Amino acid sequence: MEEPTRTLAYLCPKCRQTVVVERPVFRLAAAPDSLPCPCGGSALRVEMEADHVDLTVPCAYCGGEHQIRCPAHPFLHEKALAFSCKATGLDCLYVGEEAAVFRALRRLEEAAAQLAEKPEGEGAFLNEIIMTEVLGELKDIAARGGISCRCGAKEYKVKILYSAVELECSQCGAKLRLPAATGEDLEDLCCRSSLTIGGRREA
Repeated sequence: MEEPTRTLAYLCPKCRQTVVVERPVFRLAAAPDSLPCPCGGSALRVEMEADHVDLTVPCAYCGGEHQIRCPAHPFLHEKALAFSCKATGLDCLYVGEEAAVFRALRRLEEAAAQLAEKPEGEGAFLNEIIMTEVLGELKDIAARGGISCRCGAKEYKVKILYSAVELECSQCGAKLRLPAATGEDLEDLCCRSSLTIGGRREA
């Protein structure tokens, strides 16, 4: 029987290269693990407990480290999970099945390239055109009554970030973050006729 594995990927803040590591689930569960970049400039740290996983994620966008706590079941079983930098809204870590993680990495690398080319302090958003188009699509979906929360509420708040838009349910506080940095982000949204706040996000 093949041993189950998880693929983890992040962008090293030191060398700006993507770091992709595959780890057996049993190894992750046995003891805290460090997943270093080959350049030696950063390392992702993973510590599994009975019901959750604590992650220390180096961030190439804000230069710091993010402390993330994720329930154990989705960490071990979801096809793909995405975790983001709170300062920019950009994805900083993917966890899941190998094929799904590699598909998601294309988005991360495209956003990172845009960030590297953008003059510091220029513009309110990572990609002004994509953000404008995403907001337009959201307006169209909302006009059709296509935005709701799992709790049943229809009222929500909109928060516009540097490279994402966050919808928050006014009733229960659940959130849905929609990336708005790349052409693929826009295409994904254009393919959706409705949005559910509090629903599972696939990378």
